[in-house]
Amino acid sequence: MIVDSHFHLEEGPYSVDWLRRTALALERVEEHGFTAPSHTLAWMEELKEKLVRRMEQGCFSREWLAYYLERGKKKGIQRFGIVDHLYRFKEFRSYYEKYMVLDDSELGRLQQYWLDRVCTTSIEPFIELIRQAQREGEPIALGVEADYFPGGEEELKGLLASYELDYVIGSVHFIDGWGFDNPQTEYMFKDADLVKMYRNLFDHLLGSINSGLFDIIAHPDNLKVFNYRPDESLLLPMYEEAAAAMKAAGVATEINTGLAYRYPVKEACPSPAFLQTLAKYGVPITLSSDSHYPDDIGMKLDEAAALARRSGYEEVVYFEHGERKTLKLKDL
Repeated sequence: MIVDSHFHLEEGPYSVDWLRRTALALERVEEHGFTAPSHTLAWMEELKEKLVRRMEQGCFSREWLAYYLERGKKKGIQRFGIVDHLYRFKEFRSYYEKYMVLDDSELGRLQQYWLDRVCTTSIEPFIELIRQAQREGEPIALGVEADYFPGGEEELKGLLASYELDYVIGSVHFIDGWGFDNPQTEYMFKDADLVKMYRNLFDHLLGSINSGLFDIIAHPDNLKVFNYRPDESLLLPMYEEAAAAMKAAGVATEINTGLAYRYPVKEACPSPAFLQTLAKYGVPITLSSDSHYPDDIGMKLDEAAALARRSGYEEVVYFEHGERKTLKLKDL
């Protein structure tokens, strides 16, 4: 059995690249759904109709979700966990506006542009789609991926309390209001003191762990996204600190393969050395593809399971009806 506890239905901004990537996903998941020979004009007309239907229905459609579930099941996934980023939902916009850098600086203007284009919908149709799938018997858990901002704990707690979720993933994508995984802000890494920057990341990470808000801590060393990394020996004490905090707080983390196949670093989170530290402390883990398109569901999770075994793990966790459950790795 394979578990994929972290994947998404959509994310802007809505560029030509986004449209191209959505069309590619449809081509892949509908591989046997075309009547015309591939790459003919007639085939393109069929793909256009599929893309038009996807655009008209939006991402919160049973058809779009079915692509993830059907493709995932073919890969052996039997437990699914779906989360979408809170910054996509208008109900949480004020939370992001309060803690992101959105001023008239270069960074602020870039991030304001980004937020305006990704915060486009309500959370309600997302919740209803997944709850309906659950009522139909699909083995899927409903969650969200919530960004942690120091000082925003009570506000986030109040916002999340309005919704009945099976689990909440906590993530750090922002350091002092800077969204460090946005390719347009990569210049912020240039000439930076990387050890100091990672120390800042881990301080944010410790805050998220100790907040009591999250069931899973996402991709804990994702600052490496663009491959700006100090000597890892300098990070080992930070790994120890984070692992001890997770164990004490009783939260799980994940092997997230998204950075390994979507970003320049080409390595999953956490790094092998970090994962070994987590295993030493007995921190529970789950497996996550962090897919944003249905053709990436389950990507590299077999490799992640093998790495977990080599690191000393015997089981992984997943969520069902709000409860954390375990699955033996030997069964994967």
